[in-house]
Amino acid sequence: MKLIHLTDPHLTKPGECIYGLNPQERFNAAIDDINRNHADADVCVITGDLAHTVEDRAYDVLHECLERLQPPSYFIMGNHDNREKLKQRFPSVGVDKNGFIQSRITTEAGNLFLLDTVQPGTHEGVFCETRREWLREQLSQTEDVDAFLFTHHPPFKIGIASMDEIGMNERDALAMGELLDEFDNVRHLFFGHLHRPLNGTWRGIGFSSIRATNHQVWLDFKECDHIPGSYEPPAYAIALIERDQVVIHTHDFLDDSRKFSLGSWRYDDWVKENAK
Repeated sequence: MKLIHLTDPHLTKPGECIYGLNPQERFNAAIDDINRNHADADVCVITGDLAHTVEDRAYDVLHECLERLQPPSYFIMGNHDNREKLKQRFPSVGVDKNGFIQSRITTEAGNLFLLDTVQPGTHEGVFCETRREWLREQLSQTEDVDAFLFTHHPPFKIGIASMDEIGMNERDALAMGELLDEFDNVRHLFFGHLHRPLNGTWRGIGFSSIRATNHQVWLDFKECDHIPGSYEPPAYAIALIERDQVVIHTHDFLDDSRKFSLGSWRYDDWVKENAK
């Protein structure tokens, strides 16, 4: 399976910029690049913060953008999103029996579990007992099928203090980890929220995240009283999933640096080109 991972577009009403950037233009640029280079992808998943502020028009923009995206697409919500407004604008979105935006997507490579870690009134992630029981029930029904999880908030600390303060709360993160320890078919965890390229393992499960399509969080391990932002290039990820491996490529889709053949590169030509 080829899976495209996008995150945190932070869409606004048309023409409105945030941090001096137009999120709709940049999200559309990502879609154009995906359609041009990865129209054969099996699925595309967006891991939350679809809107920057809770405006109905932002979800209209999301709908318009996704109409152009060629691979089938799904999304989860982030701490900037509104659960009820998303349901209203996207009535076919997957919702569990308790009203959370959670669903299981069946693919040839395994099941994709789209999870809801949002609690209104806080940017902190929450994965309460009710949501955990839904996931436990779903995993129990499909223990012989590979599982891939998608959350907005990472269920562990990542070392950037200001982001760890608004990560998943420690109680729910621990409970989620203990739940996943019960199963051996969870192969990978994809998440957003951090606006950072990140990968590793957690409790034996591979994980990855990527930069957002609009603005980024700067890599700063010092304690500070603000979230450090940056204009690092936006990206999306291409996950190539096979029975015995998960390979993830990060693509800076707005990178306009010069491309060339390594085999035919000549130092003299490079000197002349850069002397201009």
